[in-house]
Parts: sequence; structure tokens; C-alpha cells
Amino acid sequence: MPASSRRAFLKTSAALALGTALPAGGPASARAPDTARSGRAAAGSGPLYRISLAQWSLHRALFDGDLDPLDFARTAREAFDIGAVEYVNQFFMDRATDAQYLQTMKTRAEDAGVQGLLIMCDGEGALGHPDAAERTTAVENHHKWVEAAAMLGCHSIRVNAETMGEGAPAEQQKRAADGLRRLTEFAAERNINVLVENHGGLSSDGEWLAGVMNEVGHERCGTLPDFGNWQIREGTSYDPYEGVRDLMPHAQAISAKAYGFDDRGRETTLDYTKLMSIVLDAGYRGHVGIEYEGDGLSERAGIRATKQLLMNVRDQLESEYT
Repeated sequence: MPASSRRAFLKTSAALALGTALPAGGPASARAPDTARSGRAAAGSGPLYRISLAQWSLHRALFDGDLDPLDFARTAREAFDIGAVEYVNQFFMDRATDAQYLQTMKTRAEDAGVQGLLIMCDGEGALGHPDAAERTTAVENHHKWVEAAAMLGCHSIRVNAETMGEGAPAEQQKRAADGLRRLTEFAAERNINVLVENHGGLSSDGEWLAGVMNEVGHERCGTLPDFGNWQIREGTSYDPYEGVRDLMPHAQAISAKAYGFDDRGRETTLDYTKLMSIVLDAGYRGHVGIEYEGDGLSERAGIRATKQLLMNVRDQLESEYT
């Protein structure tokens, strides 16, 4: 989802208190990430990739009140026959520490046969802020989402490598890595991964973000390559294929952005066969999350078209990768 649309929403949101932390999911800092759940399943252990649904694909319905966030997982199953979802914190910003609400969300998902994969987190401050105190606040603001993810049975939270754009790229890289490393250390104790999406600014520079991952140097800190978020600044964008290739060595989730389709069902701005070949070449066999953002189709029709496209590409590539 574009950083601009998220920021526009967040500017209208009231400041939220941190509240009381939820119970932790138990220490697991010495354990390796659950690779089957976070994307690094071994080749040959199932379909080439599984299809999930990002909650942002239904953001209009959610913002308009036409869909209750608690019904999202059921809708994924009943309307689209999708059994795994990526939540977005914007739709339950004031519920991060509400254990009863989160338990209801989890129970409804389980009743629908839907697995929660991760929570996409925005609006909690810049993890690479130039001011050290602000950076620490941002790290601590994300703690409640780590604990919420653990309670929901997710494997990860998705965050932003935001730096406020101050300083040379190498300096910003070190600041982002500092915030991410500290957050990841907290998350690792709860068996949760911290993933970073290319999401505008320097984070949409694939080489820069891969460098942040190398600087963090923690097995539980990875990337969530988004096929469509590659604008670094006005008039400057990173090549999407090169960007996905840069981020795949660290990827533990994938966001399949789609905007529009031709009469053969192909995405009009992105070569999905090429993108998914890059993903599979890197050994990824996890979930690929539908994130439809187009205007030409309704949200539900766009989700169905994206799912069909991912299924078509999977069928096309099956013989090559099995």
C-alpha cells in the first residue's frame, strides 16, 4: 500500500495511549525462525507458493464501515476462498492491547479456517529517527504490536525503515538498523519476526534496504518485498525487478501489488511471471499476499482478478520449479 495513503489516514487519527502490554508469547530468542510459516519452506514441500490476502485490499470497505475488521478473516475465506491473511494495524489501532478483542479476532479466524500471518504496522514513529530519544520511543511503540502478533498466532510484524530523510544514506542506514535491531531483539523473545517493506523514501531503494538488513544482522529481521512500492522521491523510482531481486535474500513474506488488468487477466504495469520467477529463484515457497489497489475494478473484483493471476502464473511456472 502506498505510504502516501497511509500517512493521509494517520494524520487524521488521534494519538493513542500505549496501554498495558499483553502477555508475552514466551521466550524463544535461542530458536530459529519458523521457516515454514515465514516463507522459507523447503522446495517440494507443497505448492510453489500459497496465496494470502492483505487487509489493505479491502481498505475502502473497512474505512467506510461496510466491513467490520473482526469479519475480515471470515470474508477472506467465504468471499475469496483464501485461508491466510495479513492484518493492518490501522483498522484496530486502539485495540492493540485489548486482549478480549484480539482473542475474538483470533477465534473468528480459526473458526473460518484462516491463518493470521502478520500485522502491517504504521503510525508508531520512525525507527530510524535522527533523534535517539525519538528512535527509542518508536521502538517501544511497536512493542504492543509484537505482543498482539504473538497473541493472534502470526509469525511477524511488518514495519517501516523510516528515517525522516535526514543525513547521508549511509548514516540513515545505520540509524534504521539501530531501531530495527532493538525491536527485533524484543520480538525474538516472543517468537516474532520483524519485516521491513519497501515503502517510500530510501526504503524503496532496494540496495539501500538490503544494506540495512546486513547492518542489522539478525535472523529474525527480514524483508517484505512489495511489487509496486518503488518511488524513492518525486520523479525517481527504483526498478521493481531489481528491487525484488535485492530484497529476496532476506524475504519472509511477499506483497503482490496489483493496479489493473488487461483482457487476458495480466497485470498492466508489472510482469508477474518475471517477478514470481525472481521470488522462486530465491528459494521462497511461502505465502504471496494479494494487495489490490486499482480503481478500474471494485475491491472484491480486483482481489479475485489478482488471485486468478497468481494462480495462472503458478500453473505456468510449476514444471520449471518442481
